[in-house]
Amino acid sequence: MGVAAAIVGLALLVMIHEAGHFFAARAVGMTPRKFYLGFGPALAKTVRNGVEYGIGSIPLGGYVKIPGMNRPSQGDLRRLLPPAEAEQHAAELDRLDDAIERGDYDRAHELLLELKPALGEARAWQELEGSLARDAYWRAATWRRLTAIFAGPAVNLVFALLLFTALFLVSVTRDTNIVARVSPGSPAAAAHLHAGDRVIAVAGEKVEPKDIPAHIRATHGRPFTLLIARHGRRLTVPLRARTIQGAYRIGIAIEAREGPGESLPAASRDAVHLTWRITADTARGIAHLATGRDTNQVSSSYGIVKASAAAWRAGLRTFLFVLGLISLALGLLNLVPVLPLDGGHIVMALVEKVRGKTFPQSVYIRYSVVGLTLFAVLMYFGLRNDIFGPGG
Repeated sequence: MGVAAAIVGLALLVMIHEAGHFFAARAVGMTPRKFYLGFGPALAKTVRNGVEYGIGSIPLGGYVKIPGMNRPSQGDLRRLLPPAEAEQHAAELDRLDDAIERGDYDRAHELLLELKPALGEARAWQELEGSLARDAYWRAATWRRLTAIFAGPAVNLVFALLLFTALFLVSVTRDTNIVARVSPGSPAAAAHLHAGDRVIAVAGEKVEPKDIPAHIRATHGRPFTLLIARHGRRLTVPLRARTIQGAYRIGIAIEAREGPGESLPAASRDAVHLTWRITADTARGIAHLATGRDTNQVSSSYGIVKASAAAWRAGLRTFLFVLGLISLALGLLNLVPVLPLDGGHIVMALVEKVRGKTFPQSVYIRYSVVGLTLFAVLMYFGLRNDIFGPGG
């Protein structure tokens, strides 16, 4: 049941992401040709009002096919046709390429439509038809392109914000300064800390409950003292944090208690604060990955499903909170400025605006190689961590 809930939750996040692209594209004058949940051969599909809706056989992600993501170039169709077919229609293809070379894309579209009876079933013909259509993405104004692309991540960010707000309205998990658990073999266990101890100060500085982990990390492995309260007495405990799971820790878990929900203004404020904090942490994490640090924090789709399933077993509130975190991560990671991610398309649209001319498809392909290489590396780290454990 937990795995099924996790898969349904991820499918929901992908669907609303793609729906953001879909409806935004239509709102700014582009008509998407396909809306798919999943990749690969279709398990089920239907066509309504010129749009093909389907479910792919590979349940990883999804996509919306907006026509003409790249400017067409001379010879695009000829190169992708079987040699015999290209030779058979050589004269028509010559006229088509001539119109594209002159930049007369409306005439090129007319010539392409004349080839529909013979080549309309070919994927190459369909791709070029979308690139030459008047509602093609590359022909649209920059603000229209940015709207269509940014809408996907924006929906995920808004969904996370609304979900966090709703959860804060229902109940709030409040931090305490009480030690809930001490890990065996940890610095805290060696210093004889116990569950039930109350943390008052770290390294001589009085701390709020939520700031205890940050203050311990800030010691960077140097000796420090922990002021605690135990059975009405105050004790000073000498400690030295060590690196555990990539951060300086002493091996304690701080108790959290659920309480009544907040008012709408307070819930909204806390949701925004949480979203901003996670966004900042994600940005720092991406920067660390760029320098080869924190690779043990990367997770794959397998790990996400596993974590979501565990959250489901922990309770509906925990599951919804994790779903909000994943939605936020999905929106933020899609804004990384490499193709084929949305962030890469945003960068290309802005560069083309400054340049005053769109790039040909070949430039997009070369830029995409960078992104696909990055995905392959991240997939390796993610599967390594999820299957063998961090650093395995």
